[in-house]
Amino acid sequence: MEGHSFNSGKLATYQIISLIILLAAIFAYVNDRWIKWPSTIGIMVLALFSSIILVILGNLIPAFSVQVLRVVSHIDFGQVLMKIMLSFLLFAGAIHIDAVKLRKEFWPVMTLATVGIFISTFIVSVMSYYLFQLFHLQIPYIHCLLLGALISPTDPIAVMSILKKAGIPASLELKITGESLFNDGVGVVVFLTILEIASKGEGSFSPTGTVVLFLKEACGGLLFGALMGYVSYFLIRSIDNYRVEVLITLAIVTCGYTLADELHISAPLAIIVTGIMVGTKGRAVGISVTSWDYLGKFWDLIDEIFNAILFLLIGLQMLIITPHATIMVIGCIMIFVVLVARWFAVSLPVAVLRLKIKFEKNAVTILTWGGLRGGLSVAMALSLPQSMHRDELVLITYIIVVFSIIVQGLTIGKVAARSVSK
Repeated sequence: MEGHSFNSGKLATYQIISLIILLAAIFAYVNDRWIKWPSTIGIMVLALFSSIILVILGNLIPAFSVQVLRVVSHIDFGQVLMKIMLSFLLFAGAIHIDAVKLRKEFWPVMTLATVGIFISTFIVSVMSYYLFQLFHLQIPYIHCLLLGALISPTDPIAVMSILKKAGIPASLELKITGESLFNDGVGVVVFLTILEIASKGEGSFSPTGTVVLFLKEACGGLLFGALMGYVSYFLIRSIDNYRVEVLITLAIVTCGYTLADELHISAPLAIIVTGIMVGTKGRAVGISVTSWDYLGKFWDLIDEIFNAILFLLIGLQMLIITPHATIMVIGCIMIFVVLVARWFAVSLPVAVLRLKIKFEKNAVTILTWGGLRGGLSVAMALSLPQSMHRDELVLITYIIVVFSIIVQGLTIGKVAARSVSK
């Protein structure tokens, strides 16, 4: 009897995975055949539309609704993204970045990914705090800080192909890619640091302790990533077999991310540094042309598949997010708050950097409107405990992310093209 129960559990998990892949394939096909939107945006919109239909059918056929909700609620989106998909997505993006070119954009990228995150987090937290007060919602400022931290990282996955077609300068494209990769890592560190303070209570807050915790997470992740990068490079350089080289990168990504997590250092930053080192050193002297071709195509495929699944899951989250009229109004207002915060987070650092560094024409406009929010923000919101106003923050985050991906994602090409042509 126990064996039967165990096998049933395994079957249920397999069925959920099969269903997710099936839906991702169907939506990708429909989008590619008829809609012709960028793949990730098209899949998410179709998932949202399907979720609305399922909600309507659920009201007509309650038994059907129960079954659908049971399947979707079994998917722990936060765990799936943070513990499984994020490492692959970050490595797939980082492996194509050339560290030599990135070094030329080092100050803009790192300033936007650090100072920009802090500026955005602060503005969003202050504005949301007073907005909640305006609607007579007593949400502590520390929880508003969590909202600011989780919504500030940008995710350009959905717009990079559009920006390439828009013909923006390669240097600006590198700024956007580099910033998004590093501010994902920095954003997670900031969020976890604030979450720890909120969990222990504001009375236990220590400025020195907070700085030490942040530096341990961030610097530890960077150093550990450099170590993994050298180990990967050494192993790959010593052979010429693309099958083994792909397997080595898979092992480094999965085991390295897990080990960094266990060491309580930033696993996302570690994977980003590892990917950049493997890609840069491997292309230069470590990997043959044939091996790099296979390795690059393998990680491109992983990137496409995981992103299709990720944006499908974002769309399906609508089924389990509890709607609330007042919070939805606040969420709509927060869309503009987040855009204003993004503009300040870009324009202030750029204004200072322009004293020494030349920026592309209309860089602030493209960086602001191209700063999409994605699955990472939703995952961090879902990781919050109920005691920290989880339902309210999840709904607000979801509204911002959906607007960001659909509206900004579908218009950034025109915005970029217009900015470049001026």
